[in-house]
Amino acid sequence: MISGTEQTSVLITNARVLDVHTGEYLEGASVLVADGVIVELGGSEVRALAGSTVIDAEGRTVLPGFTDAHVHVTACTADLAAQAEWSPTYVAARAGHILRDMLHRGFTTVRDMGGADYGLADAVDDGFFTGPRLLFGGKALSQTGGHADMRHRGRIVADEHPHCPAVGVVCDGVDHVRKTAREQLRTGAHHIKLMLSGGVASPTDRVDSTQLSLDEIRAAVEEAEAANRYVAGHAYTARAINRALRCGVRSIEHGNLLDETSIELFKQHKAFYVPTLVTYRTLADEGPRYGLPADSHRKVSDVLEHGLRALELAHRGGVQIAFGTDLLGGMHPHQAEEFAIRAEVQPAIDVIRSATCVAARLVGLEGRIGEITPGAYADILMVEGDPLDDITVLARPDKHLKLVMKAGHVMTRSTLGVVRGS
Repeated sequence: MISGTEQTSVLITNARVLDVHTGEYLEGASVLVADGVIVELGGSEVRALAGSTVIDAEGRTVLPGFTDAHVHVTACTADLAAQAEWSPTYVAARAGHILRDMLHRGFTTVRDMGGADYGLADAVDDGFFTGPRLLFGGKALSQTGGHADMRHRGRIVADEHPHCPAVGVVCDGVDHVRKTAREQLRTGAHHIKLMLSGGVASPTDRVDSTQLSLDEIRAAVEEAEAANRYVAGHAYTARAINRALRCGVRSIEHGNLLDETSIELFKQHKAFYVPTLVTYRTLADEGPRYGLPADSHRKVSDVLEHGLRALELAHRGGVQIAFGTDLLGGMHPHQAEEFAIRAEVQPAIDVIRSATCVAARLVGLEGRIGEITPGAYADILMVEGDPLDDITVLARPDKHLKLVMKAGHVMTRSTLGVVRGS
């Protein structure tokens, strides 16, 4: 069980600190934290401030808090169409538990890709919910019949009330897309999410379809850029990915069916790729148990087998790859298993970078999250074992994660037993 206590100053000593940029450890290191920020990194010369809490790491590995760049913190069930009819207050209450558990797995920042709003982000910031830093995009934008249109094909009316706990909103035509993007940005959204191809969870589209016209995509990109934000795009096939990248979409989500032509466009446009491999394995194994409709479950196989191949192609091609999971309902506990899946084709340090410094670049927080360096937020993890030698250390936080710190707030496991006052 993890418990949280707020600290003004913390000194971590005798740590093995991972520099995610170089891939090397700083042995016998000390990290001084004050007012939520890392103020000093060094050796035994680093001294505690008056009243500091001192944590002896006893040689354990210390690394930056993780960022999951593709989550749905309001996805309490895999039946997203059914959830759209639930009470928003009930969904918020369940989202609070999802957020808490993400933080306890070591994810100190998450980027929500459809469903979360400013209310949830404020609840975390103000301490009413325990959870990661929540970068929300509001509702994803979908065309009629697109990936966020969850209506049964016999249903005509769509309820677009903004407080319905749906992952997206349907909009058609350049003007409608532009206005809907502005509405999400008006609430403080960190990004705009577009549904640019079919998907697994939606009832009436094909995975290999393309969605939204080029002019509609460009309109959303224009609005995001005008607000100094960016567009993320749900897309599976190379055709859907490539048209999005040419229109200025900054990150491609999933992308299981990309090809060599996509790799060149990623690099040309300095875009990011966010695979979400763990969700397909868990949807295949557990989806129906947690509410995934039968029609959606049948679509999982269309993308499952291609995910690792796409990741390997992107890694070999030098694409910027960020960490994402996209889990739904009762499958959220599998979040950290993404580390082990990616390690099947990537070196451990690159998988770690995807969840730290690369994700920080994607979300515009480079130098603030994803690294242990003076001036960064004090988002710090302590693990038992060497994740560079065995990345499954990170895939089993219940066994190996000994401490979580988010912005200087210490979350310790009772097994650690190394916290003392100065």
